[in-house]
Amino acid sequence: MDTGKPAWWQQAVNVLSKDELLGEVVQSYPGESLVGRGDLFSTLIRSIVGQQISVLAADAVWERLVSLVGEITPDSLRNFSEKELASCGLSRPKASYIHGLARESSDLILEDWSAHSDADLIKHFSSFRGIGPWTSEMILIFTLMRPDVFSIGDIGLIRAVQRLVPEADTKEKVLEISKRWIPYRTAASWYLWRMLDPVPVEY
Repeated sequence: MDTGKPAWWQQAVNVLSKDELLGEVVQSYPGESLVGRGDLFSTLIRSIVGQQISVLAADAVWERLVSLVGEITPDSLRNFSEKELASCGLSRPKASYIHGLARESSDLILEDWSAHSDADLIKHFSSFRGIGPWTSEMILIFTLMRPDVFSIGDIGLIRAVQRLVPEADTKEKVLEISKRWIPYRTAASWYLWRMLDPVPVEY
């Protein structure tokens, strides 16, 4: 898997910086970008940690989890009980999901990611307990670095779009607005998140 800045990022910046809605935001963060870690399992677990909580809260829980477990791998997580994982600030369901995924990790990994569409991958990941569309989309963005992902289930993205377009008062309207950023909705999402948080979103 690729790491670092996506190969398509600069082209996305060139396009989005001219966008009437998002251009000024893009120009406010020169030299910054999405950064891929190349570690699908760690990204998956970090995405589950971040489900339905703020970026700052998720970072705090993640730091406690890493302090307890060390490197986030299936083997390291299997050394701890669900109760021990929950002691890091995880809800009981999240601790259960993470423990289960550590046991099922070999089934998560596909041989050739490039052979599968975004929709196929979302379906694959969502077949595992604890992984829904939002978490699947975070994997597509932060590990597989697919260029055109927009997660309509992400409240941060909805709020950011509504800040730009206050009349976008439904998910349907937000999704319609996101179409203006095709084929670089992943980069658009990164900048939208950047509008709301003092630190870049990472998974």
